[in-house]
Amino acid sequence: MKPFHCLFKHLVGSVALAAAVATLGSAPAMAQASYNVGATSTGVPFTFLDIKTNKLQGMMVDTVTAVGNKAGFSVNIQQTPFAALIPSLTGNKIDIIAAAMLKTEARAQIVDFSDPVYSYGEGLFVNAQDGKSYKNLDDLKGEIVGAQVGTVFVDALNKKGGFKEVKTYDSVADMMRDVALGRIKAGFGDRPIVAYQLAQGANPQVRLVKEYQPTLMGDVCLVIRKGDPKLMERLNKAIAELKADGTLARIVEQWKLN
Repeated sequence: MKPFHCLFKHLVGSVALAAAVATLGSAPAMAQASYNVGATSTGVPFTFLDIKTNKLQGMMVDTVTAVGNKAGFSVNIQQTPFAALIPSLTGNKIDIIAAAMLKTEARAQIVDFSDPVYSYGEGLFVNAQDGKSYKNLDDLKGEIVGAQVGTVFVDALNKKGGFKEVKTYDSVADMMRDVALGRIKAGFGDRPIVAYQLAQGANPQVRLVKEYQPTLMGDVCLVIRKGDPKLMERLNKAIAELKADGTLARIVEQWKLN
């Protein structure tokens, strides 16, 4: 028979071990330290490929990086076509979307949007030789127009109706080419992207219609899969801090989006 003091030590040790296991089991899980971020290579100045460094950069790349720094995680930026962003997110190939993607009711049924980091509407561009003042969609009735695949503009134009045809393009640059060549009457794209590209001399044969009044104003946000409230809380907290300390405003100004 074991002495009493040995039994006592054994009992105390067992209790201590059980307590330690219980403590480990109840400890909060460590917050994820790194996230894969999907961004497009053609969304200047929001996201684009720098041919000198072969890396993605732009306003949304800087924004998600700053958010990560505030929230305590690093980001791995992955080049993803715009139309593949949401499928890549829901398919777990990426964790966050950082692109010029407007928040819509249809998209919000599939993914979750953070608090806004920027807001804008669509821009209209036509051949530089076309001097007509286009103020709204009705001014293009009966014409062939274009929009980028995966954007809200495609559905909006088809829903509006009255056009001879709504052609879709993989990039704004491809759409500008067809406008310049007279294959389509006008193109619709994210106004900041179109304005920035034309200001940089992307296509001198195309002009932005300044008189046009956008009808699809929307918010640009970071996008994540549904059912991850902890990540959403981290993102929104960081975004609020970046707005408060002026960092987000400086990023917007740096990319001439203000």
